[in-house]
Amino acid sequence: MQASESTQSDDGSLTAFFYGTLMVPGVFFSVILGDGNPGPEVRKLYSFTPAILHGYCRRRVAGADYPGITEDPAHSVFGTFVTGITGANMWRLDCFEGGQYERRTVRVRLLDKVGNAQGEGNVEGEERKADVYVFLAEGDLEDKEWDLEEFRRDKLRYWTRGGYTFEDEADSDDPATVATS
Repeated sequence: MQASESTQSDDGSLTAFFYGTLMVPGVFFSVILGDGNPGPEVRKLYSFTPAILHGYCRRRVAGADYPGITEDPAHSVFGTFVTGITGANMWRLDCFEGGQYERRTVRVRLLDKVGNAQGEGNVEGEERKADVYVFLAEGDLEDKEWDLEEFRRDKLRYWTRGGYTFEDEADSDDPATVATS
């Protein structure tokens, strides 16, 4: 996975736009902390805001529980803009996404009002820069939209197990535990 220079929010923390499993706070916290349900003191360090990314299309990854996005000027992707991300969090997110994705900096629109599943009734607000993970193997995407509610209903319980380690993370040096000189 190639990493772009991370984007920062006004408070100096990093920002990202998530459009799949990481839209669910329990999955997000499982990935960055190994605990899908941290206490309120930890949760308040992060903000989750509905947002839309124009010029991309989200599809299901064949044989997987998660989606990928690719550039497509005719589409937009609903997701979540997250602030409060640290460098160590971003490292874990990079490990989680692995080599199937490339992290890029994009501009998203925060939603002042969320409309229906088709985006009708969305009211867009301010624009923000954020990192997003773009799927690299477009041929591995199904011609079907990924469904968040289907994921919550059928798969979420498998993605928020305590102590669950994601594929590349177990093989890498965690910046939070590696001694520096």
